[in-house]
Amino acid sequence: MAKSIPRHSRDGTRHGAGRIAVVTGAARGVGAATARRLAERGLRVALLGRELATLEAVARSLPTDSCSLEVDVTDEAALRGAARSVAERMGPASVVVANAGIAVAGPFATTEAALWDRVIAVNLLGSAATARAFLPQLLRTRGYLLQVASTAAFGSAPLMSAYCASKAGVESYAQALRTEMEPEGVGVGIAYLHWTGTGMIEGLEAHPVLRELRAHQPGPGSRVHSPEQVAGWLVRGIERRAASVYAPWWLRLVQPVRPVLPMVVSRVSRRSLRGLPAEELREMTGVLGPGGRADWEARGPVGPVVPVRPPQS
Repeated sequence: MAKSIPRHSRDGTRHGAGRIAVVTGAARGVGAATARRLAERGLRVALLGRELATLEAVARSLPTDSCSLEVDVTDEAALRGAARSVAERMGPASVVVANAGIAVAGPFATTEAALWDRVIAVNLLGSAATARAFLPQLLRTRGYLLQVASTAAFGSAPLMSAYCASKAGVESYAQALRTEMEPEGVGVGIAYLHWTGTGMIEGLEAHPVLRELRAHQPGPGSRVHSPEQVAGWLVRGIERRAASVYAPWWLRLVQPVRPVLPMVVSRVSRRSLRGLPAEELREMTGVLGPGGRADWEARGPVGPVVPVRPPQS
């Protein structure tokens, strides 16, 4: 029998059954799996994402009441509307999982600027916008926000510059937010995810960037974990209102050596890059996974960059 999220000793929230959870990026992968795990523990779940039909399919699989809302996390007005809709239809959120994210792989110099910027917008600015939209509800329920980050924040891997920058950014932002929210009774956790078998790493062995990044990680570091397994770790962290959630658990052991990781990653990567044909890298540059492609294809039109002549003295 599934257990409910327990009452935390310091807050006044209700026992698990009937509480409201919000999950962004819930159409597939870790987001969908986390929504299912939370629903199994009795929470009613609001699923937010870019693909309404896919969100609704996930919602139909849940054992508790749910709602699906198509929203772009970089659109703050739409997010505020989604937050109002959740409160009106289901009640104030007690748990928010800021999971929405996309990735692009390839050399910085040949990656389209708009695509690089979109990764930062979704992963970093979208996470902050999600928190702004739902913090009033979390303050009311003395709830918990889980920000999904990545081991990409540990060491900046070449060919993944936008993703690494965005995940380092959300880690720093969430650490600051945690300290600000603690006196208000709102918990803020950061989840560190390693290789996870989502659409983001589809065709892993065929993709030169992902293949090389993974090939030089020893032992457990190269293992790919299922979204369901990762969701289990996340939900256990939510149950504890944990400050840090490691998926897998052994990532906790990496924290003390983080200062040397950028140097190690750089040294290993330089050797790897020498063996990769430049033409192959250019051909494989682009957004990763069906979720990222759905976001990129749904974006509004981007106008041409018009050169501006600087003022002359």
